[in-house]
Amino acid sequence: MEPLTIGALSVFGVITLILAGFHIAIALALVGFLALFAITGRVEVAASLLSKTAQAGVADYVFAVIPLFVLMGVLVSHSGATRDLFTAAAALTRRLRGGLGVATVGANAVFAAVTGVSVASAAVFSKIAVPEMARVGYQRRFALGIVGSSALLGMLIPPSILMIVYGVLAEQSIGRLFAAGILPGILVAVLLALMIVLRAARNPALVGREGEATAPAEDAAAAALRTWPLLLLIVLVLGGIYTGWFTATEAGAVGAAGALILALAKRSLGLGSLRSILLETGQTAAAILLLLVAAQIYSRALTLSGLPAAISSGVLAMGIEPILVVAAFILVILVLGCFIDSVSILLLTMPIMVPVVGALGFDLIWFGIVAIIAVEIGLLTPPFGIVVFAMKASLPGDVRVEEIFAGVTPFLLALGAALAIIVAFPPIVTLLPDLFF
Repeated sequence: MEPLTIGALSVFGVITLILAGFHIAIALALVGFLALFAITGRVEVAASLLSKTAQAGVADYVFAVIPLFVLMGVLVSHSGATRDLFTAAAALTRRLRGGLGVATVGANAVFAAVTGVSVASAAVFSKIAVPEMARVGYQRRFALGIVGSSALLGMLIPPSILMIVYGVLAEQSIGRLFAAGILPGILVAVLLALMIVLRAARNPALVGREGEATAPAEDAAAAALRTWPLLLLIVLVLGGIYTGWFTATEAGAVGAAGALILALAKRSLGLGSLRSILLETGQTAAAILLLLVAAQIYSRALTLSGLPAAISSGVLAMGIEPILVVAAFILVILVLGCFIDSVSILLLTMPIMVPVVGALGFDLIWFGIVAIIAVEIGLLTPPFGIVVFAMKASLPGDVRVEEIFAGVTPFLLALGAALAIIVAFPPIVTLLPDLFF
């Protein structure tokens, strides 16, 4: 059998196994091994490539950034700093109709700069922001939509786990990816806030009696003052990367140490909670690292088959408009978002898409941000919608999954608009990486 045929069959095989219920890591590693065996014709060679790929992947210095940033985010979540952040944002937007919704977006944007995980943002703000918005009379569906859509900032504003995964898969600088996510993250936050304000202005019933429950100015100042350690931590981590003081991996270590100090200062860290934090960090990091190793095995098999190179050559030979190819890739990512999680989508698609996009002359940093936004939109679409299910697990039992999906649907327009703007104007993504690096 020709290597190209084996490569094509491997793609079909992975998708089939995933839809059949196999864990994504098992599907990638199993199909990758079988493809290597079919291409080389020797089981010893396939086994050797399998073991060497796994060993090289786990031993890679850059992979240490994953558990470090995960630990940083978990520590901040347990420290209680998130509630201070939301209180400060709510106090600062108290005079704005839809202010609590805008505050949720703003607090999520800042929280994203220390967690890098949308699911964590969805779970935390479902417990903090939804009850507060309900207290002042927000329509529940509107409140759920605000929390769900703004949680996506967790993967877009650096540091982001998806950016790290993409950087490893596409062999791109994680520091440049972090810089590239800043302006798109701000754009998404602004569009979400604008939609909240416009919807509240057109239909005041959506925000209930919000104006009657505003915080006094001194509360705003006090709440803002309590957030300075968290803001300092963000500046230290991201500023250190952009100024060249330390690498992304070293920044993860600095961030984790700073988050530990913050948790100790707030006296929110006991022996029981420390054990819980370390277990959560280990489970999350191990799951991501396993997926990355499996993806590298699958990627090596695809490379040996010559499939990515053949697709690139075929696209160039057909003379298809390059932006239409990117649009087709975005559509594939959006469809996959209906069925599988964000990291798995990148692992499944990037080994094929990145070589093609690179051959078409596009900036791979730009494409990484475009792909991440498309993946994030998929986190809100049925039937999978992992962010929606994370919210459901954190909310009272009378909140239905269908209600959350209905709440986030209008906000998909703002997210789609942000994606279209970034595709049309690549400098929004590339400006800061070029400036800092």
